[in-house]
Amino acid sequence: MSSPCLSTLIFGGARSGKSGFAERLVLESGLAPVYVATAEARDGEMTARIVTHRSRRGAEWTNLEEPMDLAETLMRENRPGRVLLVDCLTLWLSNHFFADHDLEAETGHLTAAIAGLKGPAVFVSNEVGFGIVPDTRLSRDFRDAQGRLNQAIAAACERVIFVAAGLPLVMKPNQNGSLTL
Repeated sequence: MSSPCLSTLIFGGARSGKSGFAERLVLESGLAPVYVATAEARDGEMTARIVTHRSRRGAEWTNLEEPMDLAETLMRENRPGRVLLVDCLTLWLSNHFFADHDLEAETGHLTAAIAGLKGPAVFVSNEVGFGIVPDTRLSRDFRDAQGRLNQAIAAACERVIFVAAGLPLVMKPNQNGSLTL
């Protein structure tokens, strides 16, 4: 019998179905689901997005909000018998990006926490590099930072799944090659 997959990165474009896919994957595991939200409701539109995401989840979910200190939250909350769903790394990155934090150091803390997982965790992230080259330096810098973060998390995770049009494409299979945790 193979060991369970402890770390999965699920990424894709906006409205690709990645969050819904990640939520189904977590629920199908049969483990206690814990949702780690990185978004901050800074305006009405983001508040509405958060409400939409919450409405998809039932009462079986434990909900945590952690916009910045994701590595510490992983170390504290991750354990056998439960699965953490971190949604999303792009918002976590933007929180650090606009706070002018050391993104390389923050990414290093996060990948170290992934290496120390004792129970499964699923990370959701956006692929932002498929479009045109952004016209502002700020946008190009963020796109580049997101690409570097996705590469680091993909290298740290046991499995990587790209989602497009609601369909998963396994890019880095876990030991047993399945879509289950």
